[in-house]
Amino acid sequence: MKKQTEPLVPLLPLRGMLVYPTMVLHLDVGRAQSVQALEQAMMNDHLIFLATQKDVAIDEPVEDDLYKMGTLTKVKQMLKLPNGTIRVLVEGLTRARFTSLSNQGTYLSAKLELFEDENEKDIEVQALMRTMLEYFEQYIKLSKKITTETFATVSDIEEPGRMADIIASHLPLKLHDKQQILETIDVKERLGNIIKIIHNEREVLNLEKKIGQRVKQSMERTQKEYYLREQMKAIQKELGDKEGKTGEVADLTEKIEAADMPEHVKKTAYKELDRYEKIPSTSAESSVIRTYIDWLVSLPWKKATKDDLSIQKAEKILERDHFGLEKVKERVLEYLAVQQLTKSLRSPILCLVGPPGVGKTSLARSIAESMGRNFVRISLGGVRDESEIRGHRRTYVGAMPGRIIQGMKKAGTINPVFLLDEIDKMSNDFRGDPSSAMLEVLDPAQNSSFSDHYIEETYDLSKVMFLATANDLATIPGPLRDRMEIITIAGYTELEKIHIAKDHLLPRQTREHGLNKTQLQLRDCAIQQLVRFYTREAGVRELERQLASICRKAAKIIVSGDRKRVIVTGANLEEIIGKKKYSYGQAEIEDQVGVATGLAYTAVGGDTLQIEVSITPGKGKLVLTGKLGDVMKESAQAAFSYVRSKAEELKLEKDFHETCDIHIHVPEGAVPKDGPSAGITIATALVSALTGRPIRKEVGMTGEITLRGRVLPIGGLKEKSLSAHRAGLKTIILPKENEKDIDDIPESVRSDLKFVPVSHMDEVLETALTGELK
Repeated sequence: MKKQTEPLVPLLPLRGMLVYPTMVLHLDVGRAQSVQALEQAMMNDHLIFLATQKDVAIDEPVEDDLYKMGTLTKVKQMLKLPNGTIRVLVEGLTRARFTSLSNQGTYLSAKLELFEDENEKDIEVQALMRTMLEYFEQYIKLSKKITTETFATVSDIEEPGRMADIIASHLPLKLHDKQQILETIDVKERLGNIIKIIHNEREVLNLEKKIGQRVKQSMERTQKEYYLREQMKAIQKELGDKEGKTGEVADLTEKIEAADMPEHVKKTAYKELDRYEKIPSTSAESSVIRTYIDWLVSLPWKKATKDDLSIQKAEKILERDHFGLEKVKERVLEYLAVQQLTKSLRSPILCLVGPPGVGKTSLARSIAESMGRNFVRISLGGVRDESEIRGHRRTYVGAMPGRIIQGMKKAGTINPVFLLDEIDKMSNDFRGDPSSAMLEVLDPAQNSSFSDHYIEETYDLSKVMFLATANDLATIPGPLRDRMEIITIAGYTELEKIHIAKDHLLPRQTREHGLNKTQLQLRDCAIQQLVRFYTREAGVRELERQLASICRKAAKIIVSGDRKRVIVTGANLEEIIGKKKYSYGQAEIEDQVGVATGLAYTAVGGDTLQIEVSITPGKGKLVLTGKLGDVMKESAQAAFSYVRSKAEELKLEKDFHETCDIHIHVPEGAVPKDGPSAGITIATALVSALTGRPIRKEVGMTGEITLRGRVLPIGGLKEKSLSAHRAGLKTIILPKENEKDIDDIPESVRSDLKFVPVSHMDEVLETALTGELK
């Protein structure tokens, strides 16, 4: 390093740049201070000192605003431009550092200390130069911003210091880093610093190249997808599908967001939507995915109706639509009451069991209305495939969700009243057992995470109020029956049918047939005869059909002009609707020997049953006729054994069973008869026939008998009592244990009958038989 001084030299401050020795550079000078310094330099020996400003924003820099190390340059050319600035061409001569500045009025001048490079090329310097050139060559290949001609020019430079300066001028360094290179006086140190800088820049360029390649690949893929989508749009437009899948995907995205799904379901929906977007429309899989997404967005996941918990309103609706059915109405009102208090009670699962036509389905609809919930019904009659309940796997052609999920979609809310109609009519075969699939649906502990094979995601059924209907409880599997609260709806009594006909059926039929109250009138006696002689059912469907028939005939009479109104009474009923179809049992006109009146409970209500016993000489045969079932035959055997054990008390011959034949007959042999309630009736008829004592004509009886004469309880006392009242009987003998059931009998019937509770056969005989033993 050679060091010398230079007298005062004009100073030109630079903003945002610097000049290395041996560099030739154009500068634009505009500041007045700088112009004056430049003009002074031109008047002397064309020398000017270039120093860089630390802060480019300062217009009139002072000593502290400038880097001390700069470059002594020579002005080669100066040109004034039209805009007032001066363009100069300068050539860097050597490094210089000002030791002091002096203000010459309009410009600054500096006293300089000059530094010249020592260009001795020892082995270390040569190694550093080779390394620097090698790194610079690699940098040029990566950068591609520096031409190969520049590298060739740099390679021809012999002086190590100059080579380092030239290379530094071509590197994209910050001004501060360039200034540090300028301030590095020692050539070896400068070479080492340049090598480090080129090495770092090369690493950065390598990383930039990798990033650029990744971005390019991504861009190429994106551009390719964009190009293909644009092509698809054009093809779809030509085919007439203006929007194609793009419009569908946007529409489905909106629907998914609006469906308010749980997060795990939404994730599945978006995953399937992405697949749908990528699969061609012509693919069969495309329609499968679209259908699946449509099901997901159409199901109610959180939407619910607000329960109307007004007990008074619910009671009013139930009473308006249904007569009787007190137990099920009471159960619904209890649920609403508890719901008012807790706000979180699980919905009950009720099973309404009863004969056809008693209003089970319509009652479910009224329950939904009374609670302010949506109503949905599915029929399970004849269902024998498990997938009907749980749905099909999506791998199958034509796969669909099960009926439960279909019903929820139809309901539109997560808390509807869901009616499972005819649940006892489900069967099973090789395709599975649907009743087993119903176990999860109807289990309050499990149905909060119901799994449908088609939907696959769990669905919450815990807020659904399930109602099931059945005709026969015996055909429902035990585990399924255990999950439901059974409410039995017996057949309607005659009084209830008359009430239903007057208040519900007749107004509806007259309205449907275009009649009004003045055009058609039915007297109470006509309705009673319709119920007794034209229908035989537990419900009221046939009764409604008969009323519809009367309405049609009345409409014909009125339209034909014969009469302006039709009044139907008991006297002209046959004339309008035809001959009577049925008859009912009636009390005997006088007391009979060997003929007892029993009370029977059938699927269509109660009826009276005449049991006849005939004694003829013979060899002790016991003959049973009248199409009796096994239970009734056993009752007859038990009654006969009881009479034999009481032969002495009844003053009968000890061997009477060996000297005569006994024939027990129940009339209407074409009608099957069975049930455990005819024991005391058969025993009474046997005793009457064997002893010759008549049986009171106004007495009806029901009860089972043991071999020791105990009377066992029976069912259907209400229906049996109504049939006895209809037949004209006055006294009913019933088991002592059934005394509690008397309260279920309507007051109007109860007041006309005398009830005699008995616990032993002796009490039955005492009440039923008249006269003395012969």
